[in-house]
Amino acid sequence: MAKIALIGASGNAGSRILKELSDRGHQVTAIARNPEKIAALPGVTAAAGDAQDAASLAGMVQGHDAVISSVRFTGTDFSIITDALRKAGVARYLVVGGAASLEVAPGKRLLDSPEFPAEYKEEATNGAAALDYLRTLNDLEWTFLSPSAMFIPGERTGTFRLGKDELLGNEIGSRISYEDYAIAMVDEIETPKHIRQRFTVGY
Repeated sequence: MAKIALIGASGNAGSRILKELSDRGHQVTAIARNPEKIAALPGVTAAAGDAQDAASLAGMVQGHDAVISSVRFTGTDFSIITDALRKAGVARYLVVGGAASLEVAPGKRLLDSPEFPAEYKEEATNGAAALDYLRTLNDLEWTFLSPSAMFIPGERTGTFRLGKDELLGNEIGSRISYEDYAIAMVDEIETPKHIRQRFTVGY
């Protein structure tokens, strides 16, 4: 059992990660701007917090074994979060990543594809920049987990593939459910295999 702080615990991915952590018996501090939206689950303590307030965040995550952030890239300064982790003495940091920085061909990111939807470009560009920033850090044990292109509600099947920097897909496209993504994230907490790396999960 680990003590985990989860920032963005009420969102689509965050709420599934929260349930997976709870189901596996971990103790979770579930942080959100609106804690009343956080599900009441065993081992979960809801807390109001702002990922962009380093001093407050440091106090909230101190004493935890790891911190997960499941927040939008647009409007989030990841250096504030990492500064808070340093102040709190927490080295392990896991990020709910994006698919846009994954490669669809050698040296070609999904983000750079002509068909990439314009309405997602700002968020995707900021996500790629967050990964670039994490790759400059050697003092934190970070992991960036990218979902497949379609990141959607679904079933917890426990059957999926892991990859590195290439977009995963099959005959019906590139996709992963929030529920199966959560399994891959919590597996990485329990058995770390991608320290200071990005990896991806898909069907």
